[in-house]
Amino acid sequence: MNIRLLPQRLSLALLVLLVAPSAARSLGDSYEDVRPAQPTLTEGKIEVLEFFWYGCPHCYDFEPFLEKWQAAKPADVEFIRIPGVLNPQWVPHARAYYAAQKLGVLDRIHRPLFDALHKDREKVFTEEALQNFFESHGVAPKEFKRVYDSAEITTRVKQALVLAQNYRLEGVPAIIVNGKYRTALSLAGSYAGVIEVIDALVTREREANKQQ
Repeated sequence: MNIRLLPQRLSLALLVLLVAPSAARSLGDSYEDVRPAQPTLTEGKIEVLEFFWYGCPHCYDFEPFLEKWQAAKPADVEFIRIPGVLNPQWVPHARAYYAAQKLGVLDRIHRPLFDALHKDREKVFTEEALQNFFESHGVAPKEFKRVYDSAEITTRVKQALVLAQNYRLEGVPAIIVNGKYRTALSLAGSYAGVIEVIDALVTREREANKQQ
């Protein structure tokens, strides 16, 4: 062994020991464990949930980051949006999301509704305003009302409320990875940071699945 190199090697080893825990803390500060962990809605894939509200400016600003991530997400990842119901005033938008999904027009409604609220400053908050908005995007008022007021949509909104309560959400946007981890802008520090945390937690779950 070259004795002259020993101090240098020891310094390098010490540097590694110091940096590694720091990186671990960085990720640790960017998410929280869900306790207890919750059952996922899908089987056979790593599940990523986003809780959002159309009226939330942070959700609107996060949307481009999420859309880019979704377009390139791995095949073993299932992404599901859940409308947040943390306030009674959010219920109409939750019903509208599920109604658009049921009617097969989510691609015509989702981003345009975000834009209408935050870019164009339109007041699309009530059932009547939402009906008019859907009509402007090709949905007959009668069809909108039939689905929007249906028992099925009421059930789905109630399920969204229960999920938010189970995950102890206090705000949106909020991300849940595989029922085990929760992250948000307040934890990750930036929208890009939220995406990085999602990818890191997905990788963690993928590796854990390999060891089972």
